[in-house]
Amino acid sequence: MTCNSGALGSKPNAHRKTTTGRAPVFLCVKDMNDLIAKAAIDRRVTEIIAPVIEDMGYEVVRVRLMSGKDTVLQIMAQKPDGTIEVDDCAEISTAVSAVLDVEDPILDQYNLEVSSPGIDRPLTRLKDFVQWEGFEAKIETDELIDGRRRFKGPLAGVEGDEVLITIAEGTIGLKFEWLSDAKLVLTDDLIRDVLRGRKDKGQIDEEQFDEIETIIDGEEKS
Repeated sequence: MTCNSGALGSKPNAHRKTTTGRAPVFLCVKDMNDLIAKAAIDRRVTEIIAPVIEDMGYEVVRVRLMSGKDTVLQIMAQKPDGTIEVDDCAEISTAVSAVLDVEDPILDQYNLEVSSPGIDRPLTRLKDFVQWEGFEAKIETDELIDGRRRFKGPLAGVEGDEVLITIAEGTIGLKFEWLSDAKLVLTDDLIRDVLRGRKDKGQIDEEQFDEIETIIDGEEKS
């Protein structure tokens, strides 16, 4: 689920640097970490936009300024219950555009993209590892841990500041601060669980849920 937002001009999805004469504002963001915002510019942008998004009743999941043919500022957000709708993304996009136009932290032209974390979502906060306990995830660490950086298996919750994951050798604990990347693996069980949650919240009806489940079941048997 994605909502693009833009500024005025020939490129409607683009933001351009303007001179405001104001010094940038840096705000303290609760629970900032490298999984939410890793690069210096990501952290600077997050310091600016997170208070705005949180005041609106949403949570910041991840912020990335991505370069390529076009530069894209990607903001993943959600409600506290883990859901978000297209209208919510549009509301966030409008509010974030306004504050970014004033603070102007990004030198180059860029496209703003506000989206949901998706089903195979990134895991960026300790509470994510608790919420998605039992589902398969891929985790990477900054440094080698027992000769490896990549771990894949069912999440087993958290213990203090450690993320627990079950691999072939058994359940191990990885300190949250060691993690450089973490995300859920897209599986049929995960899809079912997410869709069941959306059905329970009235976001999809029983018939839609049954149709999707039938498709999943058919793919498993084929």
